[in-house]
Amino acid sequence: MTIADRWLLPDGMDEVLPPQASRMEELRRTLLDLYHGWGYDQVMPPPVEFLDSLLTGTGTDLDLQTFKLTDQLTGRMMGASADVTPQVARMDAHSLRRQGPVRLCYCTNVLRAKADQHQGGRSPVQVGVELFGHAGLEADSEIIHLALTSLTASGACEIHLALGHIGIYRSLVEAAELNHDQERALFDALALKSPGALAEQVSASVADPALAAMFNALGELHGDIGVLQQARDVFAGAPVSVKTALDELDALYQSVLANFEVDIYVDLAELRGYEYHTGMMFAAYVPGYGKALAKGGRYDDTGRAFGRARPATGFSMDLKQLASLAQASPTKGAIWAPSQADEALSLAIASLREQGERVVQALPGQRTGPAEHGCNRRLEFIDGRWLPTTLAQETRA
Repeated sequence: MTIADRWLLPDGMDEVLPPQASRMEELRRTLLDLYHGWGYDQVMPPPVEFLDSLLTGTGTDLDLQTFKLTDQLTGRMMGASADVTPQVARMDAHSLRRQGPVRLCYCTNVLRAKADQHQGGRSPVQVGVELFGHAGLEADSEIIHLALTSLTASGACEIHLALGHIGIYRSLVEAAELNHDQERALFDALALKSPGALAEQVSASVADPALAAMFNALGELHGDIGVLQQARDVFAGAPVSVKTALDELDALYQSVLANFEVDIYVDLAELRGYEYHTGMMFAAYVPGYGKALAKGGRYDDTGRAFGRARPATGFSMDLKQLASLAQASPTKGAIWAPSQADEALSLAIASLREQGERVVQALPGQRTGPAEHGCNRRLEFIDGRWLPTTLAQETRA
């Protein structure tokens, strides 16, 4: 093994160095304080759980993203958390068992077996919120508003919000009485965003001409607010649940428009998270980033596997991504203290640190000076007192 092999990190695993680590911690505190102000209680899920609970109700995508290992105590299979959302759902359903709405937030490291196709990271720091126990549109609106507020607090500009509703597709599938294989094939065709592939699959799977026309139109229903009126015309003969979903999207659209300056895009064929989402879905983007900075939606069925079905809605983000948006906060710089055994000096250093100052004391024989340690002031003994003074520019250079 060479020296290079010893410091080489696995693909997609990264270390966070100064000053980015400080920026991430500052942003973490900003977001958690924001969520606290909205009434969300912080939770800390374990980094590893038994697979039986970790993957319950999440579908195959999360299974493929989960690092698996054997518990040396029990012999059971465990997995490293790749997504905090199902863990928080378990906490609400099993550990807390509170009545009424429950608001929870978190910020923790997760580990993924495969690198994200856009960003390449396998060790995100996932931050987000979940709201349990309320099935109304008000809860969904709160989640979207909090997601956009989070992005603004992180320094995001020119936010683009994509809105969708998985209930439309689910209702059409139920009305067409498709079996699992037909449903999966139709899902894959929609995901390709290819009208030809979609039409071919609809022709093979959907017998009712009216429903077939709705499925074919679904792939083209994306754009601005006008898409919703177009959808009302297309789905005039659809089940009532489809019309309800369109009403919900319209209300969410108007709510966001009234409170935020963002571009809103409606995509009724967006099926991300189809295996666990049950209602509205959203994703937020900013120019220059190939993937969504925030993703969320309604997932009412997840808690059922833990014995307590509860309405649920929420969103999550990657703190590492968000920190790259944030501008470095201006700092006063540190104070340089000499290496000297002096009680008055020690008291002065302690007092400054209690006031929130960053004081770096030199060590005996140290060759580096104030500049290498980010200091723009130094402690000097003046008129019988240790006082901070500004370093000359040439001393800091």
